[in-house]
Amino acid sequence: MGIYVNPGNAAFRKALNSEIYVDKTDLIAVTNRRIDTSDCFLCVSRPRRFGKSMAADMLAAYYSKGCDSQDLFKGKKIEAKPSFKAHLNRHPVIRLDIQQFLFQESHLEIFLDKIQESVIKELREQFGDCFEVDEYGLQGVLKQLFVRIGISFIFIIDEWDCVFRLAKNRQEIQKKYLDFLRGLFKGTDYVALAYMTGILPIKKYGEHSAINIFREFSMLKPGRIAEYFGFTELEVQELCRKYQIDYEETQKWYDGYLLGTQHLYNPQAVTELIENRDFQSYWT
Repeated sequence: MGIYVNPGNAAFRKALNSEIYVDKTDLIAVTNRRIDTSDCFLCVSRPRRFGKSMAADMLAAYYSKGCDSQDLFKGKKIEAKPSFKAHLNRHPVIRLDIQQFLFQESHLEIFLDKIQESVIKELREQFGDCFEVDEYGLQGVLKQLFVRIGISFIFIIDEWDCVFRLAKNRQEIQKKYLDFLRGLFKGTDYVALAYMTGILPIKKYGEHSAINIFREFSMLKPGRIAEYFGFTELEVQELCRKYQIDYEETQKWYDGYLLGTQHLYNPQAVTELIENRDFQSYWT
């Protein structure tokens, strides 16, 4: 088990241990269908507090060979799906939270090197000396692993766009980062699935975007995954019954989003309401 390569399931376990948890494991059935297909690149863009990181933690816990997560998914929706056992803890996973490498502006000059150094170090620890590090960095290492021992990876990248928020006036940094992602993903055989989350859409960067291979699921075009980010009407109704909260009043305050045909609530607002027993603005 590593930090970035084949991580454990501690983060998802904490989510399950929370008093208020809503089962979104059906998302796994959606990603399972895309493994080792030409549609294996997904990017989910949502505002903060819509459960993006929780979903990333869930996917890492499910796919990673670095842990045994069967008990975590016992009784959850995904357990009843045919693909559940086929992929449970069966894949090498590379899990990155880009924000962890960029918690101050000075890191903009070094974060790509640090990402590659950290991942390559763990790859060496887990797979031994079956590759050499050359000028192609992480991309070159992953290509060697695929060719020599047939390993393909599931990539889970959270906060992919934090670079653009921190380096909003640094075009050279933005371009270098997009070139890194293009080299990592475009035209490669070692990607079984790539799942990214962020606040801003990839297409925002127009001609500078080097990662147009990703299928984007945004607030305006959520596709078939709308219900997996945010609380649905039925989920909020159930929570209101459980915690004896007035649903009609909750609807007046927090029913703020219509994604496709789904009326969605911000999970943070509903959770704060239940904890505080007080209707007010919880927008962060």
